[in-house]
Amino acid sequence: MRIQKQTDFFSGLMFIAVGIGFSVVARGYTMGTAARMGPGYFPFWLGVLLALLGVIVALGALSTKGDADRIARFDVRTVLWVLGSVVLFALVLKPLGMVLSVVVLVLVSSMASHEFTWRGALLNAVVLVVISMGAFVYGIHLQMPVWPAFLSS
Repeated sequence: MRIQKQTDFFSGLMFIAVGIGFSVVARGYTMGTAARMGPGYFPFWLGVLLALLGVIVALGALSTKGDADRIARFDVRTVLWVLGSVVLFALVLKPLGMVLSVVVLVLVSSMASHEFTWRGALLNAVVLVVISMGAFVYGIHLQMPVWPAFLSS
């Protein structure tokens, strides 16, 4: 049997691994019953469903219907740009505030894209700043610096 769609097959394997992992960890909590669920009940069954979904996706990848695909080569440069931007965001959040930190995060992580444009990155940064402000500052009133410390005094 040949794997026709590698992306679906390996996605299915990932779902199976994560689902089994959740179910195994959830077994360490009190399960309870369907009528009186314990803290481990929902994550256990969610893990089981995720693993079953993974089996369905992985088996579907063996079908000869549709176009065959291959997994692209792992691009270390892209991963490092994205992970580096998240680490940089964590480091500059307190001194620069949320607005400038989100802008830095978006601009640095945009460097990972092969279709990078300054216009697209800046537009994305503005949209994410507005969403972040609405959700975290005004929505749930999260206590974090919005602007740099030298501007707020």
